[in-house]
Amino acid sequence: MPRARVDRLIACLIAFAAAIALTACGARTGEQPSGDAAEVDTSGDTIKVGLLNSLSGTMAISEVTVRDALMLAIDEINADGGVLGKQIEPISEDGASDWPTFAEKSEKLIQEDQVAAVFGCWTSASRKAVLPVFEQNRSLLFYPVQYEGLEQSPYIFYTGATTNQQIVPALDYLREEGARSLYLVGSDYVFPRTANRIIREYASAHDMEIVGEDYAPLGSTEFGTIANKVESSGADAVFNTLNGDSNVSFFKEYDSSGLTAETMPVMSVSIAEEEVRSIGAEFLEGQLTSWNYYQTTEGAANDRFVSAYQDRYGADRPTSDPMEAAYTSVYLWKEMVEAAGSFEVADVKAAAAEGGITFEAPEGLVTVDGETQHLFKTARIGRIGADGQITEVWSSGEPIEPDPYLHGYDWAGELA
Repeated sequence: MPRARVDRLIACLIAFAAAIALTACGARTGEQPSGDAAEVDTSGDTIKVGLLNSLSGTMAISEVTVRDALMLAIDEINADGGVLGKQIEPISEDGASDWPTFAEKSEKLIQEDQVAAVFGCWTSASRKAVLPVFEQNRSLLFYPVQYEGLEQSPYIFYTGATTNQQIVPALDYLREEGARSLYLVGSDYVFPRTANRIIREYASAHDMEIVGEDYAPLGSTEFGTIANKVESSGADAVFNTLNGDSNVSFFKEYDSSGLTAETMPVMSVSIAEEEVRSIGAEFLEGQLTSWNYYQTTEGAANDRFVSAYQDRYGADRPTSDPMEAAYTSVYLWKEMVEAAGSFEVADVKAAAAEGGITFEAPEGLVTVDGETQHLFKTARIGRIGADGQITEVWSSGEPIEPDPYLHGYDWAGELA
């Protein structure tokens, strides 16, 4: 089937599935839902928040550490007096790497526990699954992971990178380094599919060739065929959007195929320090990543964060971008609540919309864009070392304004 027809089919299927889910919940993305907002329990000395992460299943390799970073931020804030005189009471739920479970647990946190906000999700599939739940209940989700863009919900604050803060800088870097052909490898769900659609548009506009494109189910461990196809493609570089523990199998097969970072570098957007530790630095040395934060990022705020995290969880435990974005999200919620003088969702959203919500995060100064509810973030390209650490090799130098729909890019006109 021609690529254009495949793209249209994928877009239709995604839109159809989203429409069914949203209709079932009685709301459309971005619209004000009918009915009363869910209640936030402010009656006691504590204020409850939800932590919704995969503590089991294929995504646990990444999400357990995000939960740990959320707990660190909560404990620090509680030790400093809490929020509006209340201690934060975290209620942790396991999404179990299963998207319907994420939706079920988010409903429980909102309706039964009456939390003020929920922090969590990793994959775009989990975020898409819970989005109608948060919109219908008019409750807040703080989403801490880079994603494919093309979304803006009034009940989600996106504290990870959107496309123009991660994927586009990664492509610019590869092109500047001389890459003219790419092989795309990803997990088979919405983020890699949509990201690769954007990458193909970028490639077409910048005289780059996509010489191959393969997807594997989340949790897949069979990458022999894909690695052989990558090796025989002659691509200048690989753009990797695999998620979870599939990366372990892919990079081991990549290594077995005789490929190296020197002969065919891999640019990954979902491998951070924790995943490097799980995969093995010996399989990743010299490979590239695109994020907004690394454990090696310079600055006093990061020195404090790394020290506090390792004091609590162990000196051998690395920090990573999603962990830092999760940690930052709790502090940003605190800033919004205190600016509003209220835990009520409408008041918190109004305070954020007025602007001026900032935090001196481990990655550097971040600012909430009140219009899109994304953050201004600095883009960073890193190279993985033999010690498992990632060293910055390029930076945007200053925070980039979020542009989730890529309105500022002529070549992205067909994506909106």
